[in-house]
Amino acid sequence: MVIGDVSIEPGQRCYVDLPLPPLYTHTSVAMPVHVIHGKQPGPVLFVTAAIHGDEINGIEIIRRLLATRSLSRIAGTLIAVPVVNVYGFVSQSRYLPDRRDLNRSFPGSEQGSMAARLADTLMSEIVAKCTHGIDLHTAAEGRANLPQIRVDLDAHPDLLELAEAFAPPILLDSHTRDGTLRSAAGKLPLLLYEAGEALRFDELAIRAGLKGVLRVMRHLNMLPASKSDEKKSKPWLANNSVWMRAPQSGILRSRIPLGGIVEEGVVLGYISDPFGEAEQAVVSDVSGVLIGITKLPLVHEGEALYHVATTASTKSAARAVDEFRLEYEQPLIKRLK
Repeated sequence: MVIGDVSIEPGQRCYVDLPLPPLYTHTSVAMPVHVIHGKQPGPVLFVTAAIHGDEINGIEIIRRLLATRSLSRIAGTLIAVPVVNVYGFVSQSRYLPDRRDLNRSFPGSEQGSMAARLADTLMSEIVAKCTHGIDLHTAAEGRANLPQIRVDLDAHPDLLELAEAFAPPILLDSHTRDGTLRSAAGKLPLLLYEAGEALRFDELAIRAGLKGVLRVMRHLNMLPASKSDEKKSKPWLANNSVWMRAPQSGILRSRIPLGGIVEEGVVLGYISDPFGEAEQAVVSDVSGVLIGITKLPLVHEGEALYHVATTASTKSAARAVDEFRLEYEQPLIKRLK
């Protein structure tokens, strides 16, 4: 296994700094990579975080992943990149210094823009050498996402088994957007994990992400089976999702929490002016699960407020969310008491 100018032999574990374009202050910049090359052959899995520089939950997931003792018995190779967009991470920004979105710049180009060059480095040095991938994300700033895996089952029907192994409460079957890492990965099996919000640690999202990555590694036979008889909850598969938008500008008061079950026609929240004189309800057009929500109550007309994964029957969706909460929220509540 060769990454950059570093050769990693079977049984070795090491750090690699991939050089990136320096700052205009002549300060060097590098993408940190941690490689665990197992003694036994097996899949080569990359786990990436902070493609958007302000999405930091994935960084903590990777830190905990690298501290997991069972990695000493790994078969195959784990390539962990905790901070892809180093520039955005340093400035606590989603974007690169040239204001481009890195996750709209793949597969990139060696001779292109700053974003294109960074994308090309990740593709050529990491993705091209792997057999599987997991990309860790959160919602954009000011929003929060319920833990979920996004896959394009039309293009990659074989991903369903891998996504179910991760065992999130929700699987969202969504088409791949051009310019994303998912799109550039092509036929390589890649899971996109969305959970939590930008610039905030969400303990539930982190725990679910760590456990999901380890479950995928066990599914791929990269790690030995768990000693405990682990019973995974079966995720609920959603084939569509809709954003409910603000009917007027004002101050939002939400009524339904993240992960809440939504019926068509239910009031999700109210928007009023600062004096409470002009008030209007935000009504759901569909039934489903609330998988994304705005966290900032100050909204403008037309702004996306509530992201609902749709379903004709909410029973199976409610069961999946309840089982997820039972697995992760209850132990967390007990620990905090």
